Amino acid sequence: MESQNMDLGTERIGKLLVRFSVPCILSMVIGALYNIVDQLFIGNSELGYLGNAATSIVYPITIIVLAFGLMWGDGCAAYLSICQGKRDTAKVSRAIGGCIAASAVIGLLLAAICAIFAKPLLSVLGASGETLNYAGEYLYTLLFVIPFYLVATMLVSVVRADGSPRYSMLATCSGCIVNLILDPVLIYGAGMGMRGAALATVIGQLTCFLYMMAYIPRYKTFRLSLRALIPDARLVVGSSRLGLSSFLTNISTVVLSVVTNVLLARYGATSVYGADIPIAVIGIVFKVFGIVISIAVGVSIGGQPILGYNYGAGRFDRVRETYRKIVICDVIVGFAATLLVELIPHIIIGWFGSGGELYIQYAVLSFRIYMGLILVTCLTKATAIFFQSIERPLTAVAVALSRDIVFLIPALLIFASIGGAERGVETLLWSAPVADILSLILTVVLLINFFRNLQNKKQ
Repeated sequence: MESQNMDLGTERIGKLLVRFSVPCILSMVIGALYNIVDQLFIGNSELGYLGNAATSIVYPITIIVLAFGLMWGDGCAAYLSICQGKRDTAKVSRAIGGCIAASAVIGLLLAAICAIFAKPLLSVLGASGETLNYAGEYLYTLLFVIPFYLVATMLVSVVRADGSPRYSMLATCSGCIVNLILDPVLIYGAGMGMRGAALATVIGQLTCFLYMMAYIPRYKTFRLSLRALIPDARLVVGSSRLGLSSFLTNISTVVLSVVTNVLLARYGATSVYGADIPIAVIGIVFKVFGIVISIAVGVSIGGQPILGYNYGAGRFDRVRETYRKIVICDVIVGFAATLLVELIPHIIIGWFGSGGELYIQYAVLSFRIYMGLILVTCLTKATAIFFQSIERPLTAVAVALSRDIVFLIPALLIFASIGGAERGVETLLWSAPVADILSLILTVVLLINFFRNLQNKKQ
């Protein structure tokens, strides 16, 4: 443990970022693939874009589960790193153990709610007719694995902060590889359709969970006992506070997804595209968007142990340098993504199966407009993780919510109404770049204020 602390406090920042961020990026991208692999196979099956529309409708429910896992996982990871910097890890075991117990309980509760209210939930999320049947079949199969998925998601972040980013990455990889192998076997070979896609996901997530359970005796910075699993409310709340921005970032994605689907269903029904094409397309755009953001956030989360330790140790010069390098990496990621969505959107949409002329037309339009300022989104999302890593939960929440909730949802309503019944599904796409610009302005103001205060604190 002492050796690891000295590395975080003295090793070159660039070398540390590579050590922690590369496995983290791979882990985040592979985690995002859980939500995209099914669509790739479903879209190329007889289910077509209706199957993709169904998975897009279920997507917000999986994000809610992910939000709780990341809240406790990222919160405990930040708490662990800061305690290491302060050389005080006495309460770490109780905090993490209590959050594991809380994750299991919430997972069971979410599964029960989804089982009881499946059809009303799916209807609210935009399902109707044939897509409602497909979405219900997909969701019911996923219910069993929700508690395991939630606990595994939480532990992936903790293991990474414990100094084992490669193990964390391998755990996530194992689940995705299993999912990738089983999808064609169950969807095509066994002819199970939506149920086969969901079952492949279930088995993949169980694989990741078992991988994380095998790490429990190997923790380096604390020891997890059965007694530690008895929740201490103060420690659980404290850790949750540090992970609040991760929770709200994902919940905002859910709210955004629901509002977008409702608007697309409403305005799409009176447009040349119909309701199903816009919903199917925007679901794919969200998944591709999520992969790009997972890379950007992966860099920032990889830097979390470095930021937390050095902030706790009072090494503010290293905090500043770490953030600067994170920004450089995210600018590169955002620029590369912008080139792809602007130059080859038709190729990207082709990966998810074929469609008619209107389907391709709306997909190209969506990628080029909605993801036009993805570089800015990369910076704001990563900055929220930065503030979370250094005990600034309220600032992190402000940044995390600014784009999707504060700016984007009102913009969606305004731009959709501007386009009206015939063009509302097209004009609402412009709300994303507008929200990106506004959230960037807010983020820059908060960063200037933070670093000015940090300089005063250092003096």
